[in-house]
Amino acid sequence: MTKPITDHATTGGPLVLTGDDDLAEQLLRICAAAGTDPRLIRGAPPPRELWEGASLVLVGDDRAAQCAGLPRRPGVVLLGLDLDDAGVWVRAVQLGAEHVLFLPDAEAWLLDRVADAAEGVGAPARTVAVLGGRGGAGASTLACALAVTAARRGLRTVLVDGDPLGGGLDILLGGETTAGLRWPDLAGSRGRVSGAELARALPALKRLGTLSCLSWDRSDTLAVPPEAMRSVLAAARRRGGLVVVDVPRRLDPAAGQALEQSDTALLVVPAELRAVAAADRVAASVRMRLDDVRAVVRTPGPLGLPAHRVARGLRMQLAGVLEREPGLAVDLEQGVPPGIRDGGPLARFCGAFLDEVLPVPAVEGGVA
Repeated sequence: MTKPITDHATTGGPLVLTGDDDLAEQLLRICAAAGTDPRLIRGAPPPRELWEGASLVLVGDDRAAQCAGLPRRPGVVLLGLDLDDAGVWVRAVQLGAEHVLFLPDAEAWLLDRVADAAEGVGAPARTVAVLGGRGGAGASTLACALAVTAARRGLRTVLVDGDPLGGGLDILLGGETTAGLRWPDLAGSRGRVSGAELARALPALKRLGTLSCLSWDRSDTLAVPPEAMRSVLAAARRRGGLVVVDVPRRLDPAAGQALEQSDTALLVVPAELRAVAAADRVAASVRMRLDDVRAVVRTPGPLGLPAHRVARGLRMQLAGVLEREPGLAVDLEQGVPPGIRDGGPLARFCGAFLDEVLPVPAVEGGVA
């Protein structure tokens, strides 16, 4: 049932404006499912401070005309009451609404929108998928180094291990004993996952600043459903900052889902003829899901094949060159995270790449 409210100067939660009992009940139920406490006002227009201070405004069509004189603001949604009433679109323009919805058809979309507002969602995280052009190319090492570099810059960073046969990125980071959820704990995830709750549940590698890692445990779990990958990545992206996903070369449904949610893919290719041939086949499957695929060329090769020729042969933009890093193999065996050596080839590449894709990184206080 609807409940009376008392006005406050401002509210961070959704503002619901309708006198229609059925619509009010539906909207209050959706807000409750999103974990937020809305403010319902049956009369209209509301006080200006409530209108301007709400994270999201849900206006029933029965109150659209009375609210049309209020200041324009983002985040206004008009809820139609009659599918056959074409005038709702005119009233949406007069109101300055961003969307016109009809329930129950748009319930799933509205639930996500309300939950976004409740979480204070801003710009989504830049999401980078990293793959190897052939086995042993060093994709997992680069994925970890990217995440380490971003976290050391103060960016909220989530590293997602999408390769169940890769041995575990938590081991590469020296964090295999860190408490937190692993993929088998999240394999049943469906629908919307709270970004804040995910951040609190993942292993947080505090010595690496703002870095959280989702990897595999040592159980027999060898895959996660694509729905779980979709839900978990969407939650991580809503938190902002950087998400790095280590993706296997042979794309299973979950890996395909990871690519579809990524902004950029980095394909790590040793400067060898057979590696280039293998990488070309991997690239073909990646391009079916993501347009922005770039080559990272590992040098030197046995014949001195130039990096620009490798990238051109793969019909890709050259993201950069990774030279051999002395001591890296020993570091990885001892749990020293890749990319942590200032001035090393990994750190240099990762720094330059992040400067390009996140040119003005915002310093954040850590994962909340």
